[in-house]
Amino acid sequence: MAKDIEMEHKKTGTTTLGIVTKDGIILAADKQASMGNLVADPNTDKIYQIWDHIGLTMAGMVGDAHVLTRFLKAKARTYALEQGEEVETETMATFLSTVLNSNRYYPYMIQFILGGYVSKPTLLSIDAMGGLSSDKKFTSTGSGSPVALGVLEDQWKENMSLKEGIELAVKAINSARKRDIYTGGNSIDVVTITKEKYEKVSEKTIEALLKKN
Repeated sequence: MAKDIEMEHKKTGTTTLGIVTKDGIILAADKQASMGNLVADPNTDKIYQIWDHIGLTMAGMVGDAHVLTRFLKAKARTYALEQGEEVETETMATFLSTVLNSNRYYPYMIQFILGGYVSKPTLLSIDAMGGLSSDKKFTSTGSGSPVALGVLEDQWKENMSLKEGIELAVKAINSARKRDIYTGGNSIDVVTITKEKYEKVSEKTIEALLKKN
């Protein structure tokens, strides 16, 4: 019971982001979870794979994020069984938006970035009230997002390669780690979502890029 209560109050005052490149979608996040001013966990996962070519980042209450992530995975699995094909990213975003909006009087304290490449590369952000927006370039959530957005606004460009996008994602998250006390952790998580696959960028690659920043 004590552990359940702790999880309910554990927050990821965090920085997460999504980037659109010519080859696919990039999602990235820091690793720190906090409880007030305490670093509760320096190695928290904030990026989740929902289905073969769909993933999301979370910022907010950890317990809320886990519940909603389970909803989304179940929805994607049911759709695949009933329709015989992978659900589109926009469909998953609409479902999540509806769930969040229907609970607006007792809201889930959470923000999501949903990214995928089913029929096309798609990036969307969803707030706690179910507000949904499509992002053609990039987006960011969490306490460190103003810093990350400054980096993204300055350095994002049309037709970026996947490699360039990974480098920019690491730079933006790392800049937030340096300026926002609630963004931190042992490292940075980055995933790429292309037409071919969902893939996590290796720790070795991340560490090499961090040394450059």
